[in-house]
Amino acid sequence: MPKPNTLAELSRGQTATVRAVTATGAMRRRLQDIGLVPGAAVVCVGRGMLGGPVACLVRGAVIALRREDAARVAVRV
Repeated sequence: MPKPNTLAELSRGQTATVRAVTATGAMRRRLQDIGLVPGAAVVCVGRGMLGGPVACLVRGAVIALRREDAARVAVRV
């Protein structure tokens, strides 16, 4: 199984480090404001069914992101 490259591809319980945020404009700012910056550790704590949101633990807070927004956060497992 290939390693996940984005936050959207993480499996429940998997830990990764943010490599880059590829979103632009207001969405990039929002992701950075909630702690998704290069070097930040993230843990996938849940995934919605049928392409629903991805829930992640970032800096002590659980956040839920739409899958298309989570796909704009590159990670390293």
